[in-house]
Formats: sequence, C-alpha cells, structure tokens
Amino acid sequence: MILRITILFFIVYLQGFAQYKDQTGADYSKAHYSFDVNNFYGTILKHNPDISHLITGHPSGVILSVNRKTFGNKKWQRLYNSPDYGVSFIYQNMDNEFLGENYGLYAHYNFYFLKRILMLRLGQGIAYTTNPYDEDNNFRNVAYGSHFMSSTFAMLNLKRENIIGGLGLQTGLGVIHYSNANFKAPNKSTNTFVFNVGLNYVLDTEYAEYVEKGKGAVRGSEPIGYGVIFRGGVNESDVVGSGQYPFYTIAAFVDKRLNKKSSIQLGAELFFSEALERFIDFRSTGDFEDGTTGDEDSKRIGVFLGHELRINKISILTQLGYYAYYPYDFEGQVYNRFGARYYFNKNMFGSITVRSHAAKAEAVEFSIGYRL
Repeated sequence: MILRITILFFIVYLQGFAQYKDQTGADYSKAHYSFDVNNFYGTILKHNPDISHLITGHPSGVILSVNRKTFGNKKWQRLYNSPDYGVSFIYQNMDNEFLGENYGLYAHYNFYFLKRILMLRLGQGIAYTTNPYDEDNNFRNVAYGSHFMSSTFAMLNLKRENIIGGLGLQTGLGVIHYSNANFKAPNKSTNTFVFNVGLNYVLDTEYAEYVEKGKGAVRGSEPIGYGVIFRGGVNESDVVGSGQYPFYTIAAFVDKRLNKKSSIQLGAELFFSEALERFIDFRSTGDFEDGTTGDEDSKRIGVFLGHELRINKISILTQLGYYAYYPYDFEGQVYNRFGARYYFNKNMFGSITVRSHAAKAEAVEFSIGYRL
C-alpha cells in the first residue's frame, strides 16, 4: 500500500514536467534540465541507544539527480526564487553487516540562496533495504523491520554551474533518513550525516533570465477556513511479530492563510488504533506488573497546532499535538506530524504524513480532506 500511494504521489508531482506557457511575454515554453552526480561519505547518528551496535563503520554511496529548472514565469516560482524540481536516486552502503544496502527513489526540490550559490535540496521518497530484520537470520537489525521504507534526505551545498561549458561543481553536507514509521516492527530507523562532493551538468546553457519576485509578491491573506480530514493506514506496535492492524483518525480543523506561502492551523482529532488495542491486551495478559488490566480505552483525542508551507499545489505540513484524552500511557502524550499535502482543487486535498512521538514514529498516515 505504501509503495502504490508513493508511486501515485510521484505521478502527480511529475506532471509539472509538462511544458508550460509564459505569463510575462518571454519564451519559457522550452524545458531546461540539469543533471548531477554526488559521492558521499558519512556516519550514522546515534539518535537511539538501541542502534549502537549498528554504528560500526562509515556509510558511503552515490546520489544521481535530474532537475528541471524554473525561471519565475509563474507566481509560485517567483515566491521561492525559481527553484528546481526533479527526481533523485540514492544508493547507500550502510557499512554494517546487519544493515546491508539501501536503494531509494525521491522527488525533490532545490531552493537557492546567496545569488544561487547556496542550494538546499529536500527530497522525499521510498527506499528498499536488502537486509531487514529477520527473527532467525538477522535479529540484530532493529532499525529496519521491512524491505520497503519511507525515506527523506536533505542537502546543503555550495554549487556553481557552467564553470566549463555546462559542467559545474558542488559540495556540502546532508542527512539521509530511513524509517517505515512502524508499518512493521522493529523500527528504530537510521539517520546518516554525510559529506558530499559532485559534478553537475546543464544540458542547454542558453536559457531565459530569472524573473525577480517583486515587491509585495508574498502578500495574499485569506479568510478563516474550515475543514475535515479522514486518515488511515496500517501499523504494528513495538512488540515484534504482534501483527499489523488498521488505524483510523477523524479530524476537524480551522486554518488561516497568512500569505501566499504560509497558513496556520488549529484542530482536534479522534484516534482509533487496533494495534494499540491489541497491545493493551498483550500487556494485561503478560506478567509485566505495570497495572494494565485490559479494560483501558485504546481511543485517544488530540488537539494540534500546525503550519502549512505552500509550494504551488504541494504543501509541507508540520504539526504539534497533545492528547487531551489519554486513558492509556503509550509512547507519550505529546505528538508531532510531518509530511506533504497535494491540492487536487481549491477544496479537495490528499496527504501523506508521519505521526511521531519525538523521534519515535507511530504511523504513516494516508489522508483525504475537504476545506470550505
């Protein structure tokens, strides 16, 4: 299910690669592409003491990327200083016999600063690991409980194009994250801090000038909106082998569009989790002596405050929540949510998010919503 929906997200995302017509009078209908290849070398960060035995070497690999340039002929492009967007492939040798090798495919954006010398690349996608947890053959790999995982990466690079013809250089730092968000236990995840150096190549060095953002371009507040969201998915508790079960969340929210980039949200949501219900049963029947009786309610009610960063039809969501109704202590009373939303039209949207408790992910959520 994660694979199918991620592929759908890529299809929607890559629709932007179709040719477009200019709104300013210049000829921007021709697509301009660049490629880059980066080698990297790094170390796994010890965000959780449970993965200490997996940090034995220095992971290395390669990042291959294709980018489509934008020039500010559309409003959303001018708001973000004409970013690139594209697709990346990452191969990573984890340099640990229990972790194996990872292969990832990502959709990404490149954002530019300091006269386009400094580049921030943000990518989200899906990864395949060759050596996940196995009860008999690889029980030490508590980081990856399944072959397929969600993956995020970020790069901050100094970048120069067209140094010799279309050939340029780039170098900098990055972080690569792998996690299946408790789709299947165990899921301690990894974060690799890397140093990269690479080459970039622009296919056509003759292209239109970048259109400046202009004064007041970010302005554009809107009245308060209201909406509902239905979230769902499948996850497993921290008990390895306890089984994967569906969960559902019903949410209502109000939001305020502050400008063309940002909006803030306030909402409440009701959580139903069969995996948590089974976990309560497990704790009540085992000899854990933690006071669990089995009569505890597995439902939770949360309130959340969030921010939405709009980039054309896609937005980046960040939310912080608190379980106001919390009858059973599980992972913590404060939660956070991070992910992406896509607007099908003015009112309908879909999203893929990860809900976590600090660094401990509980679920990948697939959502559909309607905003008045």
